[in-house]
Amino acid sequence: MNKNISVVLGALLVAGVAGFAGNWWGAHHAATNGVGSGAQSASAAGAQGAATASGTGAASAAPSASVPKERKLRFYRNPMGLADTSPTPKKDSMGMDYIAVYQGEDDDAAGDATSGAGAGALKISSEKIQKLGVRTEAAALRVLDKTVRAAGRIEPDERRSFTVTPKFEGYVEKLYVNATGQAVAKGQVLFEAYSPELVAAQREYAIAIQGVQALGQAGPEAQKSMQQLADASLARLRNWDVSDEQLKALAASGAPKRTLSFRSPVAGIVAEKKVLQGMRFMPGDALYQVSDLSSVWVMADVAEQDIASLKVGARATVKINAYPDKSFQAALTTIYPTLNAETRSVPVRLELANPGGRLKPGMFAEVQLAVGTQHKVLTVPLSAVIDSGARQVLLVQKGEAKDGRFEPREVRLGARSDNYLEVLQGLREGEQVVVAANFLIDAESNLKAAIAGFGAGK
Repeated sequence: MNKNISVVLGALLVAGVAGFAGNWWGAHHAATNGVGSGAQSASAAGAQGAATASGTGAASAAPSASVPKERKLRFYRNPMGLADTSPTPKKDSMGMDYIAVYQGEDDDAAGDATSGAGAGALKISSEKIQKLGVRTEAAALRVLDKTVRAAGRIEPDERRSFTVTPKFEGYVEKLYVNATGQAVAKGQVLFEAYSPELVAAQREYAIAIQGVQALGQAGPEAQKSMQQLADASLARLRNWDVSDEQLKALAASGAPKRTLSFRSPVAGIVAEKKVLQGMRFMPGDALYQVSDLSSVWVMADVAEQDIASLKVGARATVKINAYPDKSFQAALTTIYPTLNAETRSVPVRLELANPGGRLKPGMFAEVQLAVGTQHKVLTVPLSAVIDSGARQVLLVQKGEAKDGRFEPREVRLGARSDNYLEVLQGLREGEQVVVAANFLIDAESNLKAAIAGFGAGK
């Protein structure tokens, strides 16, 4: 019996010495490599000494405690943080592998595909929200007011421009309007022309009128023939634009005039003059172009992306560089059916009253067209949208602001104003969306997803 007691005391002594040695080694390791790691090493050494002293059963328990448990796979989530999960491995549209999510991982970071908490939700601490400057705003119903701006130029109204063209051959006898840009009144004489054909036609008409008068007592057939000759001569002169006043004087006197006066058909300015004193002209030559500038056109080039919001009849404000303190009101009358492939713009035309003729053709103009929706629509600020080109995403706040939980949500957008965008699908009125620092949040979530992807691939 004394022998057994001695064996037990010996075993206890060995265990005590081993524990003391383990504690001493742990303290020494903490002094050199840090307190945390030393404590862990000391514990490990103590456990090893105890295991050695306690026998084979204790020695076999230590290795089994260090073997990690096998994790249970829940699902695979979108690497870009979108609300999309998959039970099997797959790739997104950009070729990135979906990230494995295991049982026990943070549901706010990985998303809860079974409870409906929103797959792809992001969680940010309150301190980080303040550092990033995160700001949210509620989606609200608004009437979208938008101003389309375009550069333009003043041009004459084509419907108010007239060309003076003779219909017979002749010579310029005398010029009365001899300068381009000169203002003329309607009916003002521009020049006088001499034409042998015109003189002969006048003489023929005068003889026909005299014949009708001389055959007053003749038979009906003779009178009818002479009257037809007179009517043909009169029609010929009228076709040559001889005025009724000159025709009456010719019929009364019977003496043809040597020259014919050409008059301005409208009040305006001489936009073009191709006639010189004494020159010969032929039928169809454009000698003068007179433009009425009481109303002018504004030709503007509207960007391709803005043309869908324009409608004929829209009111516009026109500003002219020559009159910086004045604004002119115009109406959109025509949207041309062609697109300039070089500038990716569509020409439009506006009509603008020009009392006093202050607006000159060729002046530059700035056109502001007020367009927008006629009724209220669901809108968010422009800064809230993260546009990747393939999709548009909003960061929607989940719960209270202090919770720091945000859900990336893909939406479908509609009309656009200067400050807001219409949301057609994917959002409800009153939901809070991130309008400031959303790109920083998105970048951080993408970085976490990429790091997690690297870890999953190991």
